[in-house]
Amino acid sequence: SRLMDLPSCELHRLGEIADLVTSVRLSRVRKEKLALALKNEGYIPKLLQLFQVCENVKNTEGLHLLFDIMRGILYLDKAILFEVMFSDECILGVVGCLEYDPCLAQPGWHREFLTKTAKLQEVIPIRDPELRQKIRHTSRAQYIQAIILPNPSDFEEGFLSTLTSFISSSKEEILHGLLKDEEFLPEVFAQLTNEATAGEQRCELMKFLKEFCAFSLTLPEKRDEFLQTLAKLGILPTLEMLMGMDDLQVRSAATDVLSYLVEFSPAMVQEFVMQEARQSENDTQLITEIIEQMTSSPDPEFGGDNQLMEILCALIDPEKMLDTASNLEIFEFLDIFYDRYIHVLTAPLLAATSEEWYEIGNDNLIFFPFKGLAALIFLVDNYQTAEILASVLELLSFCVERHKYHMKIYIIKKDLLRRTLLLMKSKHKFLALCSLRFMRRIIGLKDELYNHYITLGNLFEPVVNAVLDNRNNCNLLKSALMELFEFIQMEDIQLLIAHVVENFSDALESVKYIHTFQGLKTKYEQGKDQQNQKLN
Repeated sequence: SRLMDLPSCELHRLGEIADLVTSVRLSRVRKEKLALALKNEGYIPKLLQLFQVCENVKNTEGLHLLFDIMRGILYLDKAILFEVMFSDECILGVVGCLEYDPCLAQPGWHREFLTKTAKLQEVIPIRDPELRQKIRHTSRAQYIQAIILPNPSDFEEGFLSTLTSFISSSKEEILHGLLKDEEFLPEVFAQLTNEATAGEQRCELMKFLKEFCAFSLTLPEKRDEFLQTLAKLGILPTLEMLMGMDDLQVRSAATDVLSYLVEFSPAMVQEFVMQEARQSENDTQLITEIIEQMTSSPDPEFGGDNQLMEILCALIDPEKMLDTASNLEIFEFLDIFYDRYIHVLTAPLLAATSEEWYEIGNDNLIFFPFKGLAALIFLVDNYQTAEILASVLELLSFCVERHKYHMKIYIIKKDLLRRTLLLMKSKHKFLALCSLRFMRRIIGLKDELYNHYITLGNLFEPVVNAVLDNRNNCNLLKSALMELFEFIQMEDIQLLIAHVVENFSDALESVKYIHTFQGLKTKYEQGKDQQNQKLN
């Protein structure tokens, strides 16, 4: 069909051009025709010549109109125009027009940013000049997308979808070009693992690898090939080494990359972990590194505790291992985990609840683990320590549910529940809740051996004390305590019901207004009646 007629590209017709560009937004056919006309008549370079004239004579009205025109052309969302606008000849003129937004009191600084601030930094030299040019064009397209995209509420779904596809397609070409270069990625890994690499250079290499993996793993058709390449280059041993470094940025980026691998290829990581567990007798392994990072003093800028917990849960979850391992192999791996790694995870908890604690007031405790050498003052109610202990308890609660056999043996052998319930006295309610939740997970299994362990150890005492301490409060801890006793009543766990009523009935008289404890007494009496009837 016939192309759209365009006004002559002259200064006095800028208003007419702006109206034309704006008027076609709601018509797909008119947008197509306008885009073809702009391309065929070489209209964009002509507009940029007018921009130079307006900027030289400080024609503010003309500059504002050119902003509307250039943004409107971008909103046409046509790939044939993007090729022109993002070219080396036009890009600075296009972003120059976008500096003169009528809504801004002062013009923007887009050209200065692109020419002076945003420079292509090659962590490893890129030998292909066309690939380097493609990277430069793509980064400019991303920048323009960021500055012209309106608020989400102001545009419909799929707005600028061609621009998004244009950028994504360019990134895929860049990815393919880098993977085709047989020397590029091996050089990245060689420098990452080389002890002589400067800290700043290693940090930049890790930022690149993180961005490279983040995009590559989102492409389903390229993902398997990319993962195979990473495996051949030794991605997991490299990440293991990098996560042990002092540089916080390097550790953080390495954790992010490991998180991507666990999300998109958990089988690859689990297989590596199981091989390490079988082959190595030392503790410098990936799981150890993850646990030590999680249980070390958290850095407020890192914020990786939850991420590390998710990674560890994914790696030790038997259900997720079933895709790549037999039941026998999983049991073998859990044997190794509880023999070699679990003590690293529980070390902060066991240290914080050691018998060598001495009370110094209501809030703090003092601990002397280095007898005769040095005295280490450790404040268990320090907030960072409480956060670490809460993370440990969350993971141990996960283990109670997923590793029933192994975790039961470990808990009883180490008397772990008793040690955990000492934290019910913490001034940090979230830590007291984690302690209670750990017990709730154990009771939730309704395991006779666990129930005998609890009753023989009188482990309800700290729980009943917490009920008495919170009887006049209205908080989450009190609700969780009530839920625990309600569960025991509803499930009719007679051993625990009898233990609570026989040992704590008098103490709980002061909270008899709470129906849960009355219900426990009723269940206890019913149980005794049934027992007597059986005896008779």
